[in-house]
Amino acid sequence: MRIEQLEYLAAVTRFGSLRRASERLHISQPAISEAIRKLERELGVTLLDRHRSGARISLAGRELLQPIVDVLESVERLKAAAGDQLATRRLLRIGTVNAGTATLVLPAVKAFQEANSRAAVEVRNLQQDEIHVALAEGTLDLGLVNLLDGDDAPPDFEVTPLLAGRPAAVLPAGHPLAAKAEVTAADLRAERFVAMRSGYLMYRFAHRLFGSDLPASWHSTDGAEMGKMMVAEGIGLTVLPDYSVRGDPLEQAGLIVTRPLAGDDTVVTMVALHRRQARVPPVVLELLEHLRGRAGSPAPAPDRAAGTGTRRSAPRTNRPGPAPRC
Repeated sequence: MRIEQLEYLAAVTRFGSLRRASERLHISQPAISEAIRKLERELGVTLLDRHRSGARISLAGRELLQPIVDVLESVERLKAAAGDQLATRRLLRIGTVNAGTATLVLPAVKAFQEANSRAAVEVRNLQQDEIHVALAEGTLDLGLVNLLDGDDAPPDFEVTPLLAGRPAAVLPAGHPLAAKAEVTAADLRAERFVAMRSGYLMYRFAHRLFGSDLPASWHSTDGAEMGKMMVAEGIGLTVLPDYSVRGDPLEQAGLIVTRPLAGDDTVVTMVALHRRQARVPPVVLELLEHLRGRAGSPAPAPDRAAGTGTRRSAPRTNRPGPAPRC
């Protein structure tokens, strides 16, 4: 049982329907509904009466409402008593696509740790849809995902751009293609290729790059870190955002290199996501600033309405919106 589940049920009661609760909390109806379903399974009672016209609190839900309110009020009193010290001591949870783990996330976590010796950080490598669900449920504080041109920004989250770059061919340092200034799709098509598995952003980009004429030898893997190791071992070539390779230990050791893709002007952007809410714990904002500092992002104007200190993005930007991770 999670506090967010109780908050969602209380919001449905307060605002009269699942739809209105979704609008007020800036969280999608499916995310709220699924969180309450999990609570129903745990408690063994039906908390919402669901009809085609909408969902409202059930009789059993109304009978449990006062104990739920008591719990939420107790939590608020606990937070007020502990103040910000509670936030600096709690576990800070990050979900990330591993394209940015070595070059962005780990250095930022190290800097954050040096400034907050009592804070603990959990870093989880996840796919984009898993990050979205965990953020909505409150089991993650921050999520990092990669976005392609033309994708929409998720409406339920604050979006902070961190890194922007181009898809690039990743090659062993001694490969013949490393002597070229840029690599074509035809060059890659003739080699053994290491693709990200279906559901990942760079899997989608690889199909955009090759069209229907895919490389004859096609390996697949989960995530950029394993992809880079497979390239270093000579198993095949791959395509990743250039910022996921720049500064990577394998590149620094001279084992892998990148080359631009000829004729391709795609932009890939890594962004940080967190839930839209009235107050974001200062420790979360501090880690976000370390990420932005490591990425070299300019400071955003404070969002006075939300009180979060981060920029609220438009539904579509000239940077790519969210897509599966690489």
